[in-house]
Amino acid sequence: MELTRRRLIQAGLLTGAGLAANACGGGPSGKGSDSLAGKKMAIWVWDGCISMNVLKDGVAHFSQTKLTPSVIGGTFKQKLLTTMTSRAFLPSITGVKGEDMPFFKGTKADQFVDLNTLGADKLSSQYVSWKLKQATTKDGKLLGLPIDIGPCALFYRQDIFAKAGLPTEPKDVSAAMSTWDGYFDAGVKLKKAVPDSYLIDDGSAPFSYTVKQGTKLFIDENDRFVADQPHIRTAWDRAIKAMELGIVAPYAEPGSTDSNAAYNNGTAASSVGAAWHYLDLVQAAPKTKGKWRVAAMPGGPANFGGSFLSIPRDGGDHALAFEIITWLLSPQNEARTWVDNGNFPAAPASYSLPELTGPVPFFGGQKTIEIFAPAADKIPVAYEAPADAAVSAPFLSELKDVWAKKKDPEKAWNDAVSTAKQVAQREGVS
Repeated sequence: MELTRRRLIQAGLLTGAGLAANACGGGPSGKGSDSLAGKKMAIWVWDGCISMNVLKDGVAHFSQTKLTPSVIGGTFKQKLLTTMTSRAFLPSITGVKGEDMPFFKGTKADQFVDLNTLGADKLSSQYVSWKLKQATTKDGKLLGLPIDIGPCALFYRQDIFAKAGLPTEPKDVSAAMSTWDGYFDAGVKLKKAVPDSYLIDDGSAPFSYTVKQGTKLFIDENDRFVADQPHIRTAWDRAIKAMELGIVAPYAEPGSTDSNAAYNNGTAASSVGAAWHYLDLVQAAPKTKGKWRVAAMPGGPANFGGSFLSIPRDGGDHALAFEIITWLLSPQNEARTWVDNGNFPAAPASYSLPELTGPVPFFGGQKTIEIFAPAADKIPVAYEAPADAAVSAPFLSELKDVWAKKKDPEKAWNDAVSTAKQVAQREGVS
């Protein structure tokens, strides 16, 4: 179950008008050619999609155009779909969430520009290849350039690990808890030594991340339902084992007051999550600054999240839109988005920049790039079907019932498979 993401965004920059107004007051001078003068270019993003400071500077950098960013609230995917259908008020550039790209790639690819026709193929080495693949159709069209990725890690309270007699240094934790079994063993030891602390904050996390560590999800490349196969059952059993061992914290809705309290008072001694999860911790438990550390993900690398900038087919000047995208997503600007938003760069050249190589005070001065960069380089690639998210939802719902309501795990599994099959059939999956 993915945690609610709360981001550090300046209140004055939360609307397109406010953003544009602020951008006019500073930033680099415009670099556009005379042919750009007066061209109107709209860019749609959601809260936290990309650094507001980078967007503000983009408005100034392309000052000879009328570049207007808008932060779109509500269900971003649905609003973009509605606008595409009406062909009215389409932006020149739009964000596409990572979880939505399989849908657009599978059913709406003709509504986007193939960025390879604009020169993206010459920039492909700038970004991690597996992320580009997520935005590439079966016939080779590239529908977006990546804003960020979500390499996963283990976030843990060093002080609580020390109290329990567990390893405390990131390299030692990474070695001792390199497998899920090793991680669970640490959880049992923690529970005995510190009864009010739990190793796992989210009962569905072992399921979700085990699936993401594999090369098969819920639907295969031939559009066949495979969510009842051993790779999914293994992930399910892993989550159930953690609950049965008593190492999962009492249920709390992610992002709720109770969930935040668990990070503050030590009920949650660790949490697995993507690189951007650090901002959740900063926002939820600022007074724990310096007590957290980051280690390698138990079970191996995984990715959770990461979005794209794309160009709608009917949105305007494609060449100019591509120029703007490549500027916004340069290694330097992706590094700034990491600092401002916690979005880990998809451009490896960013990893050697000071914004990423320096010590992170919240993690006691640890250089977290030493954990995230190796993980980003080894992400397993899995086919994501357009209906994959919908088919996976019943499993998360049933795991929540096991965690929160003590539902029988076997009945929950059978109900999850049954419901998922019904969803798959409605989505045209065999």
